Amino acid sequence: MKAPPFRYARPRTLAAALKLLAEGGESARLLAGGQSLVPALNMRLLEPKLLIDINGLGELSGISETRTGIRVGALTRQAVLGASDIVARRAPLLTAAVPFIAHAAIRNRGTFGGSLAQADPAAELPACAVALEAQLEIAGPRGLRRVPARDFFKGVYETALARDEILVAAEIPAQRGETLFLELARRHGDYAMAGLAGWATVQQGRVTEARLVFFGTDIRAIEAKAASAALATSVEAAIAALDRDLTPVADFNAGAAMKRHLAGALLRRACAAVMVRAA
Repeated sequence: MKAPPFRYARPRTLAAALKLLAEGGESARLLAGGQSLVPALNMRLLEPKLLIDINGLGELSGISETRTGIRVGALTRQAVLGASDIVARRAPLLTAAVPFIAHAAIRNRGTFGGSLAQADPAAELPACAVALEAQLEIAGPRGLRRVPARDFFKGVYETALARDEILVAAEIPAQRGETLFLELARRHGDYAMAGLAGWATVQQGRVTEARLVFFGTDIRAIEAKAASAALATSVEAAIAALDRDLTPVADFNAGAAMKRHLAGALLRRACAAVMVRAA
């Protein structure tokens, strides 16, 4: 199929992009990596009147080290994110997650901010952003605002972004503890049936602190607070506590009961791996 007709604009500044977005209203869409948008256009799931290509906005790209962590521009390609030495040192959870995102051709074009703004409940990067307590910087006609990642994701393809706003960057604190990342998919690169992103600190063979975020199980990435706290007692206690954290939603991959089972299996495997590394 072919995309519907639309007007195309390629602004050179963020201010110009915001102006075009405001003028286009509900009929305008932003083009970054295009890995979700272009298929939707070709299948006529979206029919925007105006496509605003923001790839020329260099100010939205790049990775830099800050005093407290890292700053990742929204237009940073996922492949660049995965290959960054800065990310590997300061936020290794992202380094671990990137190879699970679709396939290399997708990661070469797909952007960090595009994945967050898409808010696919089975996507890896939104879960990582929540686990790492990222602060998302958003530009709009009223200026800049910051939204914690835990408040940014509202539901399936739904975020705190207003129609006239653009995600600019993420400020990510330096990661604490050992990386926890696993996902289960029918084939590598497929959408996750269930996934776990997080970190844990281990002392003398016991978990003292953890932050667990599950994806692919619900309408958005879910922080498992009860399981995170229970992990200090035992892995089995944490798995049991998932009943208080998760309300799995069935999809074409698996039923709700299967997703709950997979979440527990992932937690058990991830904890076993992190104990080996800590030892």
